[in-house]
Amino acid sequence: MKLYRFFSLAIATLFLSSVLFSSESQAQTKLRIQSGFPPSSLIYLNSVYWAKQVNAMAGGRLVVEILPPGAVVPPFEILDAVSRKVVDGGHTAAAYWVGKNRAATLFGPAPGGPFGMDMMDYLGWIYEADGLALYTDFYQKDLKANVVPIPLTSVAQQALGWFKTPINSWEDLKGKKCRQTGITAELYGRAGVAAVNLPGGEIIPALERGVIECAEWTGPAGDISIGFQTVLKNFYAQSTHEPATVLEILINADVWKALPADIKAIIYSASIEATIKSEMERNRLNASAMKEMKEKFGVTIHTTPPDILLKTLQTWDAIAKEEVAKSATFKKVYDSLYKYASEVVPSRVINSSPYEFTANYYFPPKK
Repeated sequence: MKLYRFFSLAIATLFLSSVLFSSESQAQTKLRIQSGFPPSSLIYLNSVYWAKQVNAMAGGRLVVEILPPGAVVPPFEILDAVSRKVVDGGHTAAAYWVGKNRAATLFGPAPGGPFGMDMMDYLGWIYEADGLALYTDFYQKDLKANVVPIPLTSVAQQALGWFKTPINSWEDLKGKKCRQTGITAELYGRAGVAAVNLPGGEIIPALERGVIECAEWTGPAGDISIGFQTVLKNFYAQSTHEPATVLEILINADVWKALPADIKAIIYSASIEATIKSEMERNRLNASAMKEMKEKFGVTIHTTPPDILLKTLQTWDAIAKEEVAKSATFKKVYDSLYKYASEVVPSRVINSSPYEFTANYYFPPKK
């Protein structure tokens, strides 16, 4: 009888231990996500916010940790590192992978939106049309990367950028050595710009050393968070080169498959919410940033010459036409974007209140 009781107690103890161990293991599940953006930037802070939201909704079943840029690999190596599971995920930009496949520019950083789309239109294409499926296929089939992409963090509307001296036309861009990334580097290269591809954390040091004389990053609030205003004094806000850009979280596909369905839903929900929040936050902070740029740092805020806005779109159209002719992947994604935009953009023009008209009524432009 004593032996029976001993075995019964032992079995019960083992069962309880296995349950406790299972619960503890579940609570300790972690995703290590490396950022590709400077820790002081609004972009980085948005990824931290996203992680906090995921952690709160997951109730301890999943813990997301955001690592700073360079913690494991350099920013431009994040895609390969996530694919190989060197890190579980990365917060990065599709523009960084244009060198691997030109169609990467269609997933966020496309000039013109494309086709007049803004950030909300782009998210509509992702979640209400076939954008997300094309996005996933692009990474997994075209790039052969073992990752799952999810849009995270708006950096729309991107500014034309900062310059050492004022520019008055498309011709004035010729000969300038500027930081540009992705397809934008080629686009302005056709204007004669000598483009230098740098991650965000290297832009200000390059400007300080005189390696480059102009650069673009995101917009007023994002730019002053990493110090543009301390180096350059001519800022051009309006641009058509990246009006709908949304960045991305890449998660290793094997890690993603192992997550329960409700945790995946939490990640998607937190990603949409954090992206919308990033846009609202930037709209608010841009106002105070422009005031600080002018009053504290003596920055001149210029109106971008109209011919630069037009030439940007025309040059992009020429590049896109070339890519459609030689890449089936580019054509498939481009056609999907056009189909969605051709329905949604004209409708929004008709149904939306004219923002500029009402804004100018209450806040007339200062002469």
